[in-house]
Amino acid sequence: MKLTTDRPFADPEKAARRLLEHSHAFEPFQDGRIYIEKLNGPFLFGDKGTPAEYSAGLDRAISRGWLVMHESGTYVKFTAAGADLFA
Repeated sequence: MKLTTDRPFADPEKAARRLLEHSHAFEPFQDGRIYIEKLNGPFLFGDKGTPAEYSAGLDRAISRGWLVMHESGTYVKFTAAGADLFA
């Protein structure tokens, strides 16, 4: 029997907060934009999160009103509630 440990980002709330940490680490570009690759690269390859954890975390951050995704899906922006988490 193989022993396993719990995945650190299996909880969408933890994944969402980690994505917010990544987005806070980057200087927003034109008009407060944070390009989506600035979030998914560090989360998937640096933190070793899975695509399902990334998607669930991003959906949770958007549903909580911390981030707003552009209709094209290429970038997100902090909302006032999301920015207040780091104030």
